[in-house]
Amino acid sequence: MSIARVKEHFRAFEREQDVLEFTTSSATVDMAAATIGVIPARIAKTLSFRGSGENAILIVAAGDARVDNKKFRETFAFKPRMLTPEEVLEQTGHEIGGVCPFGLARELEVYLDVSMKRFTTIFPACGSTNSAIELTCGELAQFSGAKEWVDVCKDWSDNAAGDGPAS
Repeated sequence: MSIARVKEHFRAFEREQDVLEFTTSSATVDMAAATIGVIPARIAKTLSFRGSGENAILIVAAGDARVDNKKFRETFAFKPRMLTPEEVLEQTGHEIGGVCPFGLARELEVYLDVSMKRFTTIFPACGSTNSAIELTCGELAQFSGAKEWVDVCKDWSDNAAGDGPAS
């Protein structure tokens, strides 16, 4: 089970007890925000794209951000092409609605979008359609093994109502 792999991943950091499991679905940004009680922008969504080789790359971005094709191409030198749900499951080990950069089935490159840096904490999923964990941006970078912070999204605003800038 995907959430079990994620909890095992967090056990290495002594944070498995911080994985939140809900009785309601958190499969979409809006559902997760309603379940957790935060604005949608604070949900850290993990997007899966075809990489330049066999393995996918993951982009984790704020819930109100959308990938900008031009910025993506300029950053990665190839066109952004999202994976099918079947490919997402094969590459990450997580089903759509629970995709996260933790407890992955393969060693994938993870990139964090700067759209999340405006918040002190954000909430990525934890491998199931009814789970999340509250992390600082620094913790997200550490626990995901992110390669780097990138600026590949649009349609988000520094002025969105939030909880202040991340440290």
